[in-house]
Amino acid sequence: MRVVGLTGGISSGKSTVSNLFKAHGIPIVDADVVARNVLKKGTGGWRKVVATFGDHILLDNGEVDRPKLGQIVFASPDKRQLLNRYRCLCTIYNSGIL
Repeated sequence: MRVVGLTGGISSGKSTVSNLFKAHGIPIVDADVVARNVLKKGTGGWRKVVATFGDHILLDNGEVDRPKLGQIVFASPDKRQLLNRYRCLCTIYNSGIL
């Protein structure tokens, strides 16, 4: 089995190529979807992020306020690196990659 990584900048055609793969029955793992799932309420990733950044990053329904968290991490390279480390570890464990 071949594994292909599809990367590119904004509006570079990643979604178009991904849809072509899907149309031909090629399984797709969308890293954006996996990464969002890591921060869903109640998950291990959610708990780590809330413990690290505080409950002020939560919406009224308890989900992570992604724009608010983005403002925090894009203002601080150290905080961004910390978030990426959590998301990467949780993504790997939750997806069954390891």
